[in-house]
Amino acid sequence: MNKYILILLLLVTAGLTAQNTFNPATWGSGEKVLNYQILYPENFSESQEYPVVLFLHGAGERGSNNTSQLVNGSQLFLSDSIQKQHPAIVIFPQCPKEDYWANADIDRSSYPLNITFKTEGAPTQALSMVMDLMDDMAKKPYVKKDQIYVMGLSMGGMGTFEILYRKPEMFAAAIAICGGAHPETAAAYATKIPLWIFHGSHDNVVAPQHSINMVSSILENGGFPQFTLFANSNHNSWDPTFAQPGLLTWLFSKHKQQTNTTK
Repeated sequence: MNKYILILLLLVTAGLTAQNTFNPATWGSGEKVLNYQILYPENFSESQEYPVVLFLHGAGERGSNNTSQLVNGSQLFLSDSIQKQHPAIVIFPQCPKEDYWANADIDRSSYPLNITFKTEGAPTQALSMVMDLMDDMAKKPYVKKDQIYVMGLSMGGMGTFEILYRKPEMFAAAIAICGGAHPETAAAYATKIPLWIFHGSHDNVVAPQHSINMVSSILENGGFPQFTLFANSNHNSWDPTFAQPGLLTWLFSKHKQQTNTTK
């Protein structure tokens, strides 16, 4: 009898674990397919409503295996405490190797990278498909329309700024890590979307000045961003960011109807 009880317990545990993991999916068809991983809350029910978090990875995780994008950040959302305190739907799309989240010219001949951000033109195909995916997700009856968030690191930090610029009406708050954008684009969301911006002062890949420029532009356009510059961090400033106390509590506390007046 004990043997069968043990087997039953193992099966039940396996079932619970399967609910609390990222699952691979695709968006689009033909030559235009976006791979992504999606996490549903434990005991997910379509009769309830949940926040949605979009997470944009860095350039090193580009590809087509639909797994590499989970290397940085995914563990944040798998902890028992976050699952219990902040049950949410979390989406990690994967950018193809030849594409980019942001509309920018990148000169990799020297470091820090020489990056020219654009203010005009269509989004990249990868970001365009992410926007289509998020439009579809926002229509789901189980999504809290006032709690849709975006966060990203490095290339994904750039993509975070850009998707805010292109879809300022969608997001309730954002976290941008070691990214950047053209400062002129901040006017589209400066007073509408609370941001917490992170960078390492020793970043020799994406210069911290890019984040500083965005903070300055948001302030100039009437916004009040939260900014953390890590004195001893290089490009991997996502590590101290993810260890920041209250990071996700801050994010999930924001609702779209709120204004960026208190932090």
